[in-house]
Amino acid sequence: MATRKLASMDSVSAAPDPVEIAALKADSFGRIALMRQGERTFVRRDLAHVPLWLRLPAWWLARREARGLEAVAGLDAVPQLLRWDGRRLDRSYMSGAAMYQRPPRGDRAYFRDARRLLQRLHRRGLAHNDLAKEANWLVLDDGRPAIIDFQLASRGAPRSGWIRLLAREDLRHLLKHKRTYCPEALTPVERRLLRRRSWVRELWFATGKHAYRFVTRRLLKWEDNEGQGPKP
Repeated sequence: MATRKLASMDSVSAAPDPVEIAALKADSFGRIALMRQGERTFVRRDLAHVPLWLRLPAWWLARREARGLEAVAGLDAVPQLLRWDGRRLDRSYMSGAAMYQRPPRGDRAYFRDARRLLQRLHRRGLAHNDLAKEANWLVLDDGRPAIIDFQLASRGAPRSGWIRLLAREDLRHLLKHKRTYCPEALTPVERRLLRRRSWVRELWFATGKHAYRFVTRRLLKWEDNEGQGPKP
């Protein structure tokens, strides 16, 4: 038993240190980089360089993302949580491009699969809450959809009124992208859903949206709606 435990400790100590391959994104809430450790490639969110006054909200958002990823563990087309230690969050890497970088124009299969992916998330009791951003939708190398960035995700009972309401907003955001890139595939039901605005949306635009714009554009100096931080 002691020999087996020692061997296990030796194998852990022998593991190479992660090496950064490329910086993917940096903003006031952390730095995201593509990492490699041996033959494994993964994505790391590092809070080490977050300003002192933003460390608590940055930690809260990273922990929220970790909990969101725990809720969708094992699902295809979403990142898998590898580690969260309070400062670094490691998740699996999915090869692809953001929707705005590789627009799925006229791709009915993409939006059909994207809706099914959303349904699987919602059945787990998870609402993403940030799918208006095209940066959070990926087009994988094989053309399938994927979803990333679960910092604002909400968890709850799948049939609860709150989660169902948020899930409907997730779907509305997807349908907005479908209207942009594949409008000919919108069904009459989907068009009606796009016209129906929830009280959550109206409340957000009347109150929280103004505060969000002030914080992100004036204090954090974000210059675009992708939340990528200042342009170099």
